[in-house]
Amino acid sequence: MKVLATLAIFTGLLFSQPPGGGRGAVPAATPAPTPPVADKPLVEEKPIVTKHEIHANGKTLSYTATAGMMPIKNAQGEIEANLFYVSYVLDGTTDVAKRPLMVAFNGGPGSASVWLHMGCIGPKRVKMMDDGALPAAPYQLVDNDNTWLDQTDLVFVDPVGTGYSRAQNQTLQRKFNGLQGDIESVGEFIRLFLTRNERWASPLFLAGESYGTTRAAGLSGYLVENGIAFNGVVLLSTVLNFETILFTHGNDLPYMLYLPSYAATAFYHKKLPPDLQKSLEITLKEAEKLAVGAYNEALAKGDQLTDADYKSIVAKVARLTGVDQKYVDNSDLRMELTHYLRELLRDRKMIAGRLDSRLVGPAPLNTSEAAEFDPSMTAIRPPYTAMFNQYVHTELGYKTDATYYVLGGGILGWDYGQQNQNRYVDVSDAMRSAFAKNPHMKVFVGCGYYDMATPYFAAEYTFSHMGLHPSVRKNVVFQYYTAGHMFYIDVPSHKKLKNDIAQFLKSAL
Repeated sequence: MKVLATLAIFTGLLFSQPPGGGRGAVPAATPAPTPPVADKPLVEEKPIVTKHEIHANGKTLSYTATAGMMPIKNAQGEIEANLFYVSYVLDGTTDVAKRPLMVAFNGGPGSASVWLHMGCIGPKRVKMMDDGALPAAPYQLVDNDNTWLDQTDLVFVDPVGTGYSRAQNQTLQRKFNGLQGDIESVGEFIRLFLTRNERWASPLFLAGESYGTTRAAGLSGYLVENGIAFNGVVLLSTVLNFETILFTHGNDLPYMLYLPSYAATAFYHKKLPPDLQKSLEITLKEAEKLAVGAYNEALAKGDQLTDADYKSIVAKVARLTGVDQKYVDNSDLRMELTHYLRELLRDRKMIAGRLDSRLVGPAPLNTSEAAEFDPSMTAIRPPYTAMFNQYVHTELGYKTDATYYVLGGGILGWDYGQQNQNRYVDVSDAMRSAFAKNPHMKVFVGCGYYDMATPYFAAEYTFSHMGLHPSVRKNVVFQYYTAGHMFYIDVPSHKKLKNDIAQFLKSAL
């Protein structure tokens, strides 16, 4: 297994190795030796404002788009960084106190907000194949029938080092490229946006994906201490406790929590016995029962497991994961993710995707131990990169020669803080604290069954171990989708998500 390098593609979006280590996900991405900072002193820019109209779900939506930089200043009033953002405000609103505002971002760390912006929430979306696979170029941008703009105004923000957002210098870059600095700078962005756009009276929501859910949980706890409380927080493909997803020696938790996702993947690729191929729901229930029961017990016993019990659990795990018993045995019951994604389809000389295990790619070197690349990542990066660059320059009228860092290349190694040394990052307590101080807050958790980066069972585990007061447990709603990490690239899942979010917003208001 390859140890994660300073930066590695992990949850579908780029992020540095959190404390606690972690064994290889996919080959490490190579960061820029000297991540770019501003090439001249940062100044305040006048944002670019444009008018637009789309047709979505039989409705005509007229709106105002604003693209620009938000200056993040120190106590002396000097600009330390500029954060790029794009906002969409529905025209005709007379009372902003009744019009929700949602701030959205992606994860990584190192990812721009382009994925939620152009794939899920915004008024335009990148056209993919119906299942989310890569279409042939030239790529297309179309009206988003499932935009959330009919329900809420939207703000997409790129943290420092992503998109066009830049720090003034490398010293400041290091300040912002870390767990706490990232939360504080995005928190300051939110405060400034509310102030400059006179939206303090609006119902306020956050939406994050992948590491963006880590950021959102941290923000919910941080901002409530600064007088900003959220009506609701949307967590898509969430990871709040990194112990649940990092395959490290001595940490058996991920093996247990990934087992149902392995079963879902094997089900999709028809690698299970006939009785398990009849119903995904029934198969997942069996996998969940095994995971928290006999499999969890076997992992905990380690070498104390009897030979008979060991052989029994090997057979059960193999039956539910679609691989040979010998492979489970050779793995000592512990199949690390990229090894499993490689082994499952080895007989077809294919590998399954990490972000979305429905999507596959060729693996002609059939002797390799782990997946050489993620076919679900290579499917989305080219069309999203091309279409965003075209869109921001033409339709939004934001002109710049700067590189828009879609995924990595613009950040330094991520600093998880001294308090996280020798432990796993866990921001679930920040969310628990936010609930304690704002019991009206609602949380939506969206999970893809074929998400192999942030598995659904790990999300359930995190929330069931968060220590929420019984009075607020009802404020958390889970929804599930038959797609992967970015489940909205699948057409049916995208439509379901829109309907689910509409109901969530209604309940939160």
